[in-house]
Amino acid sequence: MDTRLLEILACPACKGPLVHARAAEVLVCRAERLAYPIRDGIPVLLDEEARSLASDDPLLAR
Repeated sequence: MDTRLLEILACPACKGPLVHARAAEVLVCRAERLAYPIRDGIPVLLDEEARSLASDDPLLAR
């Protein structure tokens, strides 16, 4: 994922920053505990595609 693109993308739910979890191929919003998939290099920032994360999910680790 291009770092410049990542800098301008925001969580659709809270407008907060997203973190790229490379191994899982998702963009994570820590504030909302959501993981948005990346398919074929394209982030899918749709509420219905987001996966809720448990509070102890390793993707939320800093």
